[in-house]
Amino acid sequence: MLEAHQLSFQFLSGVPLLSGISLTLRAGQWVGLSGDSGAGKSTLGKLLAGYLTPQAGEITLAGMALPGSGIQPVQWLPQSPELSVNPRWRVGRILREAWTPSEAQCQAFGIHPRWLSRYPQSLSGGELQRVCVLRALAPGVRFLIADEISTMLDPITQVELWQALQQEAENRQLGVLVISHDSALLKRLCPQQFHLSSGQLKPW
Repeated sequence: MLEAHQLSFQFLSGVPLLSGISLTLRAGQWVGLSGDSGAGKSTLGKLLAGYLTPQAGEITLAGMALPGSGIQPVQWLPQSPELSVNPRWRVGRILREAWTPSEAQCQAFGIHPRWLSRYPQSLSGGELQRVCVLRALAPGVRFLIADEISTMLDPITQVELWQALQQEAENRQLGVLVISHDSALLKRLCPQQFHLSSGQLKPW
């Protein structure tokens, strides 16, 4: 179980962005998170994955602090995948950075073998996103923070990506927090939803 308890966070401007937020994500659970631009959705996602440190409150996984090294059990997947890859690496090396997905997994996520010898800047944003999502599913990963990951995909590819991710999450009982502005997507994927507004998290 991934738990956030009474989190508060603010940037150097001094204006509180998140205030006293608590959230629980269980194994196999899909939870949706909506909110206006600038409300702090991505910041909350980064806090849950250990990319940022809260000024107050704590985040625990199975009652313990997130590990400081090694493959992180909570993976944050950003909207812009090009920001999370080494542009000097070929796609095959990027995909296998932490583990080696099977051929069937690559097919399920729509990753073509010919991409693997290319550099990331030669792929479209949607193609690279599929690579980054599969890369994040290394053994030992237990929770995913999916931050607008399908925004740049066409409708058909969106469906294919989410279906592949749902199947993988079901097989491994992964917990998934889906951050999106797309209310229809959240309704389809997530039985439980929250809305972030004015630093507070409310059931939606």
